[in-house]
Amino acid sequence: MSRDLPLPIDPALFARLTANRTSRRRFIGGGAAAAAALTMGSSFLTACGSDSGTSSAPTDDGGPASGTLRISNWPLYMADGFIADFQTASGITVDYKEDFNDNEQWFAKVREPLSRKQDIGADLAIPTTFLAVRLHQLGWLNDISDEGVPNKKNIRPDLLEGSVDPGRKFSAPYMSGLVGIAYNRAATGRDITTIDDMWDPAFRGRVSLFSDAQDGLGMIMLSQGNTPEDPTTESVQQAIDLVREQNDRGQIRRFTGNDYADDLASGNIAVAQAYSGDVVQLQADNPDLQFVVPETGATTFVDTMVIPYTTQNQKAAEAWIDYVYDRANYAKLVAYTQFVPVLSGMTEELEKVDPEAARNPLINPPQEILDRSKGWAALTDEQTQEYNTAYAAVTGG
Repeated sequence: MSRDLPLPIDPALFARLTANRTSRRRFIGGGAAAAAALTMGSSFLTACGSDSGTSSAPTDDGGPASGTLRISNWPLYMADGFIADFQTASGITVDYKEDFNDNEQWFAKVREPLSRKQDIGADLAIPTTFLAVRLHQLGWLNDISDEGVPNKKNIRPDLLEGSVDPGRKFSAPYMSGLVGIAYNRAATGRDITTIDDMWDPAFRGRVSLFSDAQDGLGMIMLSQGNTPEDPTTESVQQAIDLVREQNDRGQIRRFTGNDYADDLASGNIAVAQAYSGDVVQLQADNPDLQFVVPETGATTFVDTMVIPYTTQNQKAAEAWIDYVYDRANYAKLVAYTQFVPVLSGMTEELEKVDPEAARNPLINPPQEILDRSKGWAALTDEQTQEYNTAYAAVTGG
């Protein structure tokens, strides 16, 4: 196949883009721990009960959405003025909370009240995909109607018809990001373009991989001709075996969560699995740092808007999603969060709001990058536990 070299990033873009900013991804708890929490049941999770009482479904009088919409979101995940603009445009009052700091912590808090169909204080929440799937499997999410969200058509085709939720019936993508390779050009002395480059003996003891099974193994599976879109025990084990081989020979310095940044910047780690949003920030202080989607592909993560079945305002939640999915509105969110858009055709609108963000391929990747980035299929609890256990035997997690 032809060599797809990493796109050059202008280091001057990053100082302005990242001033006084912190990546939302740094608030995410370890994915493996989150998945374990979801599979080990009530003995592992201590739920916080709700005194709100049982909620009742709002009456649909056929009119436009109105009333109050309660949103539970991650910190640093909302553009200045966006909520006020929505309130003006819709007449809906928004009660907005940045109280979603960690997937498993949030699930622990709402698990018991949701199981009793009690109000959890939110009409719309924004979990990462794996948790959205789990909530749906438990029957705790309402469907998102096409009539209530006509702008759903603007979702990127790969996400709209993704295997996790074809047609986006219960989960509406909010922001996405790439899981690829970051490297310190001063430490490597050359460009990195493939997974095999990570195993160069010159980097022995200076490579880090993610401890999370999905983020750690997805791109390795792709390099072996397999795909996380259709994982099997055999394909996952093949990737784990390669990691074990490289770990046993001392190639891998350590397995990390989000805590690779300092070692990568200092050169202690020459090559690391990394999140694109982190590298956007790190380059502001160190232009030697680069991010690349390997030739064989990378994986993605997606945070999604969902409507709990205890919602007190389904119509307002759908009106919010539809407003977010207007490209002109969404461009303001992308310019602020610096994550990868979940809507197609965003370049023109981003140019109007922030031309530099529109030109940044870590924020607005070209289609060929998106085409080489794959998401994990929705896993059963049994698959999650199997893959995590097998990978933890190598990582020590």
